[in-house]
This record gives sequence, C-alpha cells and structure tokens, in this order.
Amino acid sequence: MLNTVGLALFCWLIFALAVYAVPFFVAVGIGISALNSGAGVIGALFVGTIAGGSTLVMSQIAFAMTRSTILRAGIGAIFSVPAAIAGYHVVLAMSQLGAPSLAWREIFACLGAVSVGATAWLRLTLFAESRPLVPSGAVGSGPQATFTGATRGG
Repeated sequence: MLNTVGLALFCWLIFALAVYAVPFFVAVGIGISALNSGAGVIGALFVGTIAGGSTLVMSQIAFAMTRSTILRAGIGAIFSVPAAIAGYHVVLAMSQLGAPSLAWREIFACLGAVSVGATAWLRLTLFAESRPLVPSGAVGSGPQATFTGATRGG
C-alpha cells in the first residue's frame, strides 16, 4: 500500500514540477558560474535563485503578452521539450520496476513524455490571457455595434 502511495506521490511531483525544468537548469547553470567566479556558496544560491525565478516570470509574461502564434509555440517548446525529455527518462526508469518487456517500457516512457510535456505546456499557458481577435489598425477603429430603437419600454 505504501509503495502505491509513494509512486502516486512521485508521479504527482513529476507533473507538478515539469514546467520548472528550464528555470531550474538556468538557475543551476548561472549558480555554478557564479560559484566558479568567486561569489561563494550563499552568493551562488542567491544569484541562481534570482536567475531561475526571473526566467520563469519573464517567459510567462512573454508568452502572455505576445500575439504571435509562432513566438508562443517557440516559448512553449522551450519549456515543454526539456520537460518531455525528463518525463521520458523518469517513466522509463520507473517502468523497469513493473514491466519486464523492453517494448512495454518504451511505450510507457513515450506516453509519459507526451503527458509530462503537455502538462508543462498547459502550466506555462496558465497565466496567458485569451484575447479576442482585434481587427488590424488603430484601437477602436473596427466596426462598432449600434443599437437603434432599443428602449426600455419596448
């Protein structure tokens, strides 16, 4: 029973933390660079934390503010592809516990990769505001709805 609970908790953690794969990579990379340049352990932790957090915030803001579908797809791919790769490897390692066949392990790993990548994509788009299509031109230059003859009394 505890194995099932532990496995379920581990799967929940994979899906909950999938979107943070890229900011974590950036935080570790910049933190190690700061440590190697003489910032010390506390300074490297601080710089890495700031870099990872700002990476996540700036990418969510960029995703939410842009109207370009190609740019949104690019930002989404930057976050979902590393999460999918991490999901593939985690599910492949976990499937070795219960699936003796290599083919079934690969199938489970591919399904895990798709699931974790899609979850990362959806979590990135969580703060993206859906906007209605606005005609090109100045704001408010589109056709306006006019109501004629509509009164309260009929």
